[in-house]
Amino acid sequence: MKEKITPAKQKNPSLLSEFLSYVETLLIMCFCMMMLFTFVLRLISVDGDSMQNTLQSGDCVVINQLSQSYKTGDIIVADADKAVIYDNEGELSVRAGLGITIIKRVIATGGQTIDIDFKSGKVTVNGQVLKEDYLTLGMTHLDEGAFTGKYPVVVPEGYVFVMGDHRSVSKDSRSLDVGFVPEECIRGKVLLRYLPIRDFTLLTA
Repeated sequence: MKEKITPAKQKNPSLLSEFLSYVETLLIMCFCMMMLFTFVLRLISVDGDSMQNTLQSGDCVVINQLSQSYKTGDIIVADADKAVIYDNEGELSVRAGLGITIIKRVIATGGQTIDIDFKSGKVTVNGQVLKEDYLTLGMTHLDEGAFTGKYPVVVPEGYVFVMGDHRSVSKDSRSLDVGFVPEECIRGKVLLRYLPIRDFTLLTA
C-alpha cells in the first residue's frame, strides 16, 4: 500500500540546495553576459572632440558588433588603418591611414553620391540636402583634400563616407588620411551612451 504524503510531511529545500541553485543561476547569467559582450556588444570610450556636441571625450558607449548594414545618420566605430580615395584616373587608391580607431557619423553609403558645398556648408546625398540638426558647432566648411575638385563623388560599394559632428576639428572622409572607410574595417554601430549616467542616450539613427 502506497503511503500518501501530506503537505505536512513535505520537506522544504535545504539552505544548501537553495544556495547552490542561486550560484548556478548567477554563473549562467555571468556566462551569458560574457558571451554577449564578447561577440555581440562592446563597450567603447570616446577619445577626442570630433563628435561634439553629440558625444564628449570620455563618454562611454555601447556598440553592436554584429551590424551588417549602415545608413546615413548611423554613428560607427572603425579602424582607420588605411585610407581609400580616388586617384587622378578615377580609380580607387589605397594608402596608409591614421592607424587609430575612430568614431564618426555615416554620411553616405556604397552607391550614393555625396556633394559638399564648402562655401555654404551644406552636404547633399543623392541630390537631397541633409538636415543635420546634430551640427551645433558649425557647418561643413573645411575641405581636407581627399576629394578636392572631385565632388560630387560616388561612394564605392562596400565603403562608407563618414564625418564627425564637430566639422572644424574632425579628421574624417574629407581627409587624405581617412577617405572612404571600408565596411570590413567597421567594428560596430553605436547603440547608446551609458556614461555619464546623467547623459544616458539612445544613439541609433
